[in-house]
Amino acid sequence: MKAIVQQEYGDSSVLHLDEVPVPAIRDDEVLIGVRATSLNIGDWHLMAGLPLLARLAIGLRRPRQGIRGMDVAGLVHAVGPAVTAFAVGDEVFGVVDGGLAEFAAASVKKIARKPAGLTFEQAAAIPTSGATALHALRDAGRIRAAQRVLVIGAAGGVGIYATQLAKAFGAHVTGVCSTTKLDLVRSLGADEAIDYTVSDFTTLGASYDLIIDTAGNRPVASLRRALTPAGTLVIVGGEGGGRVAGTLSRQMVAPLRGVGSKQSFRGLVSVTKAADLATLAEFVERGELSPVIDQSYPLGQTRAAMNRLETSAAVGKLVLAV
Repeated sequence: MKAIVQQEYGDSSVLHLDEVPVPAIRDDEVLIGVRATSLNIGDWHLMAGLPLLARLAIGLRRPRQGIRGMDVAGLVHAVGPAVTAFAVGDEVFGVVDGGLAEFAAASVKKIARKPAGLTFEQAAAIPTSGATALHALRDAGRIRAAQRVLVIGAAGGVGIYATQLAKAFGAHVTGVCSTTKLDLVRSLGADEAIDYTVSDFTTLGASYDLIIDTAGNRPVASLRRALTPAGTLVIVGGEGGGRVAGTLSRQMVAPLRGVGSKQSFRGLVSVTKAADLATLAEFVERGELSPVIDQSYPLGQTRAAMNRLETSAAVGKLVLAV
């Protein structure tokens, strides 16, 4: 099969289209014939091997998993003997190791049936970013109807889903983004949109019950000034920070800021599960959640897609058609 293979850390030049064996599946796995896959910022981190601390888990000198890509949508091509929930021909979406390929092995614990009415490309744009947004709001943020919610990075991979889900949960939503993405954020349902290149939301006098920070470039001390006295800050992802730890250290230290205060500061480590995907599919089918695709590329143009991801120019998700 054709796949995007990486044998060393670096920029997009380390990614190569190559012929590799079709992966074998375990008893509790299915083999997916991949129709589409999407890029996440996590794919960039794995490609670059940054922050350096992450290499303890992904490989010190080179990546242990040589095929990039984690979010896919496609057709079940084969099933392991212990699999009863899926059959050959089922349309599915979810998370795999090695999704930038024509075939990918998937645990049944990390896939679900593709939402009705979505194309494979649209479905592939949802899993990791959508589940991360769900975990940030529902689990870490414990969102409630009528709360005032601020999404920093509202037009980013996670932000586009966090904005829509917060509205679906009944919140009043303010999205923070750059000038060129204001219209997108409003179209996602945000009640207000703040252009961070023009205004500093921490100085505008508004306070929020829940802040979802996907950008990682503001001090926690600054963000807490925008929280209500019993508000919650959820730090998502590892963006910003230095080469060694990124903002992983920020996520770990942030909870200490809440000691002795009614305010809560939480770091988020999100693992996508089948139940999360099923929940996201329900939001989609109710018309409360829609993927936003910036551009679609053929698999052979993964380098170009990764370069666009790195520039933060994308307005929505970047998808690879397989």
